[in-house]
Amino acid sequence: MFVVRELSAATKADQYLELKSQLAALLEGETDGLANAANFSALLYQTLPALNWVGFYLLRDRELVLGPFQGKLACVRIALGRGVCGSAAERRETIVVPDVHAFPGHIACDAASRSEVVVPLLHGRRLLGVLDLDSPEPGRFDDDDARGLAALTAQLLEASDFSRLV
Repeated sequence: MFVVRELSAATKADQYLELKSQLAALLEGETDGLANAANFSALLYQTLPALNWVGFYLLRDRELVLGPFQGKLACVRIALGRGVCGSAAERRETIVVPDVHAFPGHIACDAASRSEVVVPLLHGRRLLGVLDLDSPEPGRFDDDDARGLAALTAQLLEASDFSRLV
């Protein structure tokens, strides 16, 4: 049985190092992309403070389709280039949004969300989808989150087989 440990590090960078260790233990011996994505979203939701949604959108037929997540009900389909998720997917780059109300074309799945970070899931240059985190706090995410989440996402992708999901 895997037990989620509360993060004890003082800095965000050190918290992401703690999460890297927890994620390695969580992924050990399991390669199924769906199972690993589901547990990964739960790990982030339970350990990172001030989140109201964590989850995946997976690329299917040139649009993002809702995948494993933690939080309130979510939008099911997002066009590439639309909203923060679609923009991060189209650009193939992480986007940090301190105030979602200031982001042109933001898609409000949960009216309580105030800030967001989206990390593309890339296998080489192939886009598989995105990891999306929302917070009810403005300015919740920064460059430390972008770097930490990108590293964790790379760790997830390296350990997991997503071939049946996308």
